[in-house]
Amino acid sequence: MNKVITVPNCITACRIAGAILLLFLTPLSVAFYVVYSLCGFSDVLDGLIARATRTTSEFGAKLDSVADLTFYTVMMLKILPVLWELLPHWIWFAVAGVLLVRLSAYGVAAVRYRRFASLHTYLNKFTGLMLFAVPYFLSLPFAVGYCFTVCAVGGLSSLEELVMHLLNREYKTNVKSIYQMVRANKMN
Repeated sequence: MNKVITVPNCITACRIAGAILLLFLTPLSVAFYVVYSLCGFSDVLDGLIARATRTTSEFGAKLDSVADLTFYTVMMLKILPVLWELLPHWIWFAVAGVLLVRLSAYGVAAVRYRRFASLHTYLNKFTGLMLFAVPYFLSLPFAVGYCFTVCAVGGLSSLEELVMHLLNREYKTNVKSIYQMVRANKMN
């Protein structure tokens, strides 16, 4: 069987297509929420199926990262204007700080490993889940507090990834936390 054309990779490709479809839908409309929810469901499903069927691959991990980046880019284009109107402007300084740390992590990884590297840590996954839930919370009274919490957790996950890239000599895709990395390094 072709190791590139697998069920999980096809699901991931559908997430990319769904993200592109979101560009043409009105934010926070029923159609938007349906496609948005399917994209989120596929993000969980592709990894579960890949692990269950033992079809995980470096290509699949890269495709997943591309799908995530595509999805988040589209969300910035579609949800950012809504957030700009809803959130106090001071929160955008925190968002800029998180993005700076995240971009620094990518930059360090590019220099150290000579490739794009994004870790699938537990904290990154939790941040992604929280970030994904933002549109569902926008009409609730605690939307601003929730968004600030997402920003704080995103900052911690970005900082964790930056430190992991700074401390690791080689790219290790299977390390899920800084604690796990330190333990593994002590054993070696």
